[in-house]
Amino acid sequence: MVYQNTKTVLKKQGLAPAKKLGQNFLVHRHTAERIVELAGITNKDTVLEVGVGLGALTTPLAAAAAQVIGLEADSGIIRLHEEQKSLPKNVRLIHKDVLKADFQELADNFGDRLKILANLPYSISSPFLFKLIKHHDLIDFAVVMLQKEVALRLLAQPGTKEYGVPTVLMASCAEVKMLMQVKPEEFHPKPKVDSAIVRLSFQPIPERVQKIGPIDYPLLKTVVTGAFGQRRKTLLNALSATGLLDKHDIAECIAATGLAPLVRAERLEFEDFVQLSRAIAERRDSQ
Repeated sequence: MVYQNTKTVLKKQGLAPAKKLGQNFLVHRHTAERIVELAGITNKDTVLEVGVGLGALTTPLAAAAAQVIGLEADSGIIRLHEEQKSLPKNVRLIHKDVLKADFQELADNFGDRLKILANLPYSISSPFLFKLIKHHDLIDFAVVMLQKEVALRLLAQPGTKEYGVPTVLMASCAEVKMLMQVKPEEFHPKPKVDSAIVRLSFQPIPERVQKIGPIDYPLLKTVVTGAFGQRRKTLLNALSATGLLDKHDIAECIAATGLAPLVRAERLEFEDFVQLSRAIAERRDSQ
């Protein structure tokens, strides 16, 4: 098991943390064990680990789970584990970039919704989160290591500067909970930012999501992205630039949703965006 001697192990294997990928390896055993504990993994679970690295999380995860399927994009890391045979027997490594992985295929192979534990390079946090949102119906939960500021965006409230596209879209399909914060000293190399572990629970479907009813996610994403694309503009002006409808029709949809005509995107709850998306869909269908 590699923890405090992370730097030595990497050097012996001719490896180094890739700055362009934002690789930071977890080095403290107690932190890894605490993350697995907070994730609530049971001995009946098959878990998809994203970003195996040197196995700091993998070993305690394998001890708690029935099986671990590890996705790792770095071929050097894959080679290290194959040569050293350092991972538990119930761990299966797959050399794959998670952003290119087929979640439907993985879920089919699992025979169930995915349970994900991810400690991945921060450089791909945003596209990874959007991939989770896109495939939310295939996922049970995801426990993810993020930059603290990214985690706070997911937890942000309307009217704050942190509130934005990821906040709204994640709220439309998952319940977000902060599990713990992690200091730079827990990693090699030390990142310049604090980190946080969040749990994204897609199942059971959050009560807020159940109450709002069916959601057209592609349209919702277009509406939310357009609304926040020009934050300083009113919702009317921002959405008029999306080409979804002309300005008059957008104004009618906003009025039909009961929103103030000069409201800005940051003031809307995710339910408001869903209702607005429905109004836009109805107006487009009627034309």
